[in-house]
Amino acid sequence: MQNIKNLLFYVILLAFMRQANAQQDALYTQYMYNMSVVNPAYATAEEDVLNFGLLYRSQWVGLVGAPTTGTFFAHSKITDRLEGGVSVVHDQIGDVVKDTNIFFDVAYVIPVSPKAKLSFGVKAGLSFFSTDFNGFVYSDPLPDPAFAENLNQIFPNIGTGIYYFTDRFYFGVSAPNLLQSKHLEDDSGIVTEGVEAVHYFLTSGYVFDINESVKLKPAFMARAVNGAPLNLDVTANVLLYDKIEFGVAYRLKDSFSGLFNFKITENLRFGYAYDHTLSNLGRFNSGTHEVMLLFNLSRTKGYDKSPRFF
Repeated sequence: MQNIKNLLFYVILLAFMRQANAQQDALYTQYMYNMSVVNPAYATAEEDVLNFGLLYRSQWVGLVGAPTTGTFFAHSKITDRLEGGVSVVHDQIGDVVKDTNIFFDVAYVIPVSPKAKLSFGVKAGLSFFSTDFNGFVYSDPLPDPAFAENLNQIFPNIGTGIYYFTDRFYFGVSAPNLLQSKHLEDDSGIVTEGVEAVHYFLTSGYVFDINESVKLKPAFMARAVNGAPLNLDVTANVLLYDKIEFGVAYRLKDSFSGLFNFKITENLRFGYAYDHTLSNLGRFNSGTHEVMLLFNLSRTKGYDKSPRFF
């Protein structure tokens, strides 16, 4: 039990309290269906359709104070060249650290060929950050000054991205959080500083036709942040009859995943992913669960559209 408590303290300390420059933005296994959260330039070119999504991720199940992430996103075409959306991402570590981000996105879409488009996007919003250190038990006679007071702060943030896409391929580069907000300052000569590091994302995916009923969908997402190793997700999904999809994923030096999704109705899709931790942290948890709901709302009756692959 003491090792688990020490591990929880270590995770919280590195993630939020010290200037560790570690990975901070939320992770997703089903990132290809959650793209607007990562890249404000994400676009679909779908006429008269509102896209909604819900995603919940419970990471490192069984670990005391394990992180969870809840996400809501909505996206729609506004005009022939403009698309926009809203996203809400709530990150939480146990009952100690809470971080809620609310963003609005706008993307300007430019046709570059009869089948390809290039979009440029920006996002802007607020991050609501709070901590609750009440009930912390310290092994030292004097408590750490970094945990002496609870925090409740609001930070502005902006992001940008570029997204190239066809109906079968996409490639995107983005930085969804550009402002490096400081959660704590120096106090009495002790460095107790939490900084939101800028994360850079590179994403891509393609759809191969195996035959009329089977499609192969490889994809990847790379995340880079100063002071931390490159983080890479590689995914390979198989889509059957445009209804049922399943696949595997690998996160570099971190986890191996299995995922699937299926159409409940023509406009509603459910997805699930399980991550098995490969690092030493796997000794302290039973894996990560991620569930997803996607819903398309047509603003015109009788609308018939081709399948959305991403």
